[in-house]
Amino acid sequence: MNVDPADEPRAADDPAWHVDHGRALVGTEPPGDPVPGGDWERACTVVRGYQFTDPHRLRGIFRPDDPLLGRDMLLEGRFGPLRFHLGVRVTGIVDEVRDGTRVWGWSYDTLHGHLEQGRLTYEVVKDLATGEVEFVIRAFSRRAPIPDPVLATGFALFGRAVQLEFYHRAGQRVRDLVGAARAGRPLPRPVPDPDGIAVAPEGSRHLRGDSLALLVRRPGPSAPPAARRVRVT
Repeated sequence: MNVDPADEPRAADDPAWHVDHGRALVGTEPPGDPVPGGDWERACTVVRGYQFTDPHRLRGIFRPDDPLLGRDMLLEGRFGPLRFHLGVRVTGIVDEVRDGTRVWGWSYDTLHGHLEQGRLTYEVVKDLATGEVEFVIRAFSRRAPIPDPVLATGFALFGRAVQLEFYHRAGQRVRDLVGAARAGRPLPRPVPDPDGIAVAPEGSRHLRGDSLALLVRRPGPSAPPAARRVRVT
């Protein structure tokens, strides 16, 4: 990984880091524990399957049959004609009652070769007193030292705006998918191909313009020599 977990408590006081906390109301249930088959469980299904991204900005490629904790994912970031392959690893799962809420979610850390350094946490939170169900994103991140000066300049100009757009659209998509499921539409789920690999969100395996896109693999800095002796995606 290209991020030190010890950076998180220091990030709030370091202007090089962005510390974000976004939340979106995605459903409601009666107060108390989550309702079987209700909005909290629906939202958990969306988040577990990485179905909340806008496929025109970001897709996830992974093996859905692998355990969630420790899972490696290849993210494909999309900006104009460019496609960036970015590695992340799931490093934490939360499944608990916390301060009067029922919470389930997971975190991933960025790997070497990523454009950023940091951790994102996605949670589905039900307020047990009010019944409100929220999708919550918590993140700390900074721009990685990008070797290519053109990519570094482009990321400096547009990276933060794209990042904030991603957070906003993710909340919208969870809300829309939960609402559609409430109305009877099946929830999207990762569908593996014969090799066991799925592309999320569902239905985004082939998008218009893919054949003409310029692929940039591992646009961020590579692992230092000592780290290359271990498995890094």
